[in-house]
Amino acid sequence: MTMLSSSSSAELARAGGPSFDHRRLAGTVLRLGSPILIAIGVIAAIWLGLSLDARAKMALSVFALAIISWCLSDIDDTLIALAAAAALVLCGLAPARNLHAALGNELTWLLIGAFIIAAVLRASGLTERLASAVLSRTRSVRALFLATTGVVVATALFVPSTSGRAALLLPVYLALAAAIEDRRIRRALALLFPTVILLSAGGTLIGAGAHLIAIEMIQRSGGPGHGYLGWLLLGMPLAVLASFGATFTILFAFLRPAERAQLVSLPPASAESLSGRQRYVGALVLLVVIGWCTQPLHGVDAALVTLCGAIALTLKPFAPLSMKQAVKAVEWQLILFLAATTLMGQALIETGAASGLLQPVLTALPRDALMHPATVAALVAAVALLSHLLITSRSARATVLIPLLAPPLVALGYDFGALAILIVMGTGFCQTLAVSAKPVALYAALEHETYRPRDLIGLSLLLLPMMGALLMVFSLWIWPLFGLSLR
Repeated sequence: MTMLSSSSSAELARAGGPSFDHRRLAGTVLRLGSPILIAIGVIAAIWLGLSLDARAKMALSVFALAIISWCLSDIDDTLIALAAAAALVLCGLAPARNLHAALGNELTWLLIGAFIIAAVLRASGLTERLASAVLSRTRSVRALFLATTGVVVATALFVPSTSGRAALLLPVYLALAAAIEDRRIRRALALLFPTVILLSAGGTLIGAGAHLIAIEMIQRSGGPGHGYLGWLLLGMPLAVLASFGATFTILFAFLRPAERAQLVSLPPASAESLSGRQRYVGALVLLVVIGWCTQPLHGVDAALVTLCGAIALTLKPFAPLSMKQAVKAVEWQLILFLAATTLMGQALIETGAASGLLQPVLTALPRDALMHPATVAALVAAVALLSHLLITSRSARATVLIPLLAPPLVALGYDFGALAILIVMGTGFCQTLAVSAKPVALYAALEHETYRPRDLIGLSLLLLPMMGALLMVFSLWIWPLFGLSLR
C-alpha cells in the first residue's frame, strides 16, 4: 500500500476527505467521561465514607446516579427517573406495588383530568377571548403589564403544569407582541410571561407536579394532606405577591419611565358574543373549580370531581374535542416522572438514607445554629431557591430536596409538612437559565427576538432577595396562622 505524503494528506483534508479532529475527540471523551468519573467518586464516597447500613447506601447510590444524570447528561429526565425507580425495585429497596400505587393514586388522576380540561379549554379559544377582553381595555404599558400579570395568575386556578400554561398563553403573548413596535417593551413583555407563569404556579395544587410530590411525601410522613382549597389558602397569597413583585421589578429594571407611561394601541376585543361551546366549556370549568374548593363540604375527592368535569367537557356535540383527542394532550411523560420520583423519595426516607446523609453535616454545625426557626427557614429557602442551577427539573428538585433536608430537621423538632411546603415553594424560582424551566425555554426560542441570557441572569439577581424575603415572612409568620408552623 502506498503511503500518502503530508502534502497529499493536506490536500485530501481540504477536499473534504477523511480527517482526524483531535479537539472533537477530546471534547467527546471529556463530555462522556466526566459524569462517569464523578459517579464513581460519589459512589465510592458513599460506600467508604458514610456510616450507613447497606440498604441506605444502595438507595443513596441510585439516587446519586440519578442526580448526576439529571445534571450532567442529555438523557431524558423521565427515562432517568424510571430507570432509578426500576433499580430500587430490583434491589429490593422498594416494593413494586409502591410504584403501581404511585400511578393510581388520587393526585395522579387529578392531574390527568386537569390536563384533559386544559386541552378542551385551549381548543375552545375561551382563554384567548377572555384575555383579549381584559387586556384590550389597557391604555399604557404599565397597565398592560399589570393586567397581563392578573390574567396569567388566574390561569393557575384551572390549568395544570407550567409548561401547559406557557403553551396556552403563547397566542396571547404573540398577539400583544405583534401590536407593540418598541423592541425594549417587547423584551420586557417576553420576560414577564414565563416569570409570572413560574412564580404563580405555587398558588394552586395543580400548578406544578412538584406540589403533588410534596403532598404525597407529607401524607407518607403522617402529616395532613392539603386539598385544593388548603393549598390555595397557603400558596396563592405568596404567588400573587411574588408575581406582582416580579412585574414591578421588570417594569422598573428593564423600562424607562417614559416607556412605562407609553400609550399602547391594542386590537379591540371581539364584538361577537361567546359561542355556545365556549359558554358550555366556561360554565363547566367554573363548576369544577368550585367543586375543588368546596371539597370539605361535599366530601367528593378532587380527582373524582376532575374526572366528572373531563367527561362532561368532552361530550359531543357540546365539546370542541372528543375524549380521544383530549387524552392525547395529557403530558404522560410528566405522569410517569412523578410516579418514579415519588418512589425515589419514599425509598430515601424509608431506608434512612436521607437522615443519615445530612446527619454529619448537622452535627458539624454549632450546637445552637439550628435551634432558631429563622435560621432553618433561611437555610432551607436558600438551598431551594438556588437548586435550579444544578437540577433543571422542578419535580426532580422537589424529589431531591424534600427527603434530604426534611427528615434530619424533623429529628430536631421541626415539622415535615412545613419544611416540604417551604422547599417546594422555593423550587418555583428558576428563571436564571433558559434550560432551568420549560416556559423560559419556550419564550426564548420564538422566531422574533425576545430576551438574552444576560437578561435572565440580571432579572434573577433582582428577584432572588425578594423571593427569599417572601419565603421567610410566610414560613415564620403567615403560614403558622393556618396551622403550618415550622416548629
